[in-house]
Amino acid sequence: MTASATLQLDSVNGQLDGKPAEDIIRWAGETFGEGLAMTSSFGAQSAVMLHLVTRIIPDLPIILIDTGYLFPETYQFVQDLTKQLSLNLKVFSPRVTPARYEALHGKTWEYSEGLSHYHEVFKVEPLQRALEELNVTAWLAGLRSNQTDHRATLRTVEKQDGLYKVHPILNWSRKAIGEYMAKYSLPYHPLVEKGYPSIGDTHSTRPITDGQDERDGRFGGFAQECGIHIPQTKEENESLGSSGL
Repeated sequence: MTASATLQLDSVNGQLDGKPAEDIIRWAGETFGEGLAMTSSFGAQSAVMLHLVTRIIPDLPIILIDTGYLFPETYQFVQDLTKQLSLNLKVFSPRVTPARYEALHGKTWEYSEGLSHYHEVFKVEPLQRALEELNVTAWLAGLRSNQTDHRATLRTVEKQDGLYKVHPILNWSRKAIGEYMAKYSLPYHPLVEKGYPSIGDTHSTRPITDGQDERDGRFGGFAQECGIHIPQTKEENESLGSSGL
């Protein structure tokens, strides 16, 4: 597929509906070729997607956004998985350092309006830069429909901000994730055993208690998403949930 080609998303999703994740990944590799990349937060269960994808496309670029606020355990986890799975890791950082940002703007993540600004500077802009510099036309992401309200509206193949986006494990349950981890002896993020089922920045991640949803420990209760997986264009935001997606 050329970068200028256009997919009929209804047709594509109909063809891929119910297919194993491996088949979806192969389809993405064959369809987008060198324009394909993957994003990973190296969170709680990220080893699943990293293992799935690199078994099929070993040298695929893996994009990590390093905000500068990741847990020490996350940095070590990144290093360990990169070595274990021979990842082609591409790390991108914000244009401003954490110290400079806090000096100029304060800890904006502590209130809902400021959280959006923080996400734009530390996550959305670096990702957009990564996609442009790597000439990405489509990207794989390990989103699951049972994680957030937004993700429950998604389909296997979307179009976000002009790029195609493919979700191979969108319909996987927590049980399926656990079984895959066990089958291939994959490691969970070290903080999982300390009560962190969803892991991001140090200042906006906390452990949860029994009965809470796995995303309840993120973003101080202000949000479910960091902005990376939300369309930035008004038209695409308005079309979420429509038959075209």
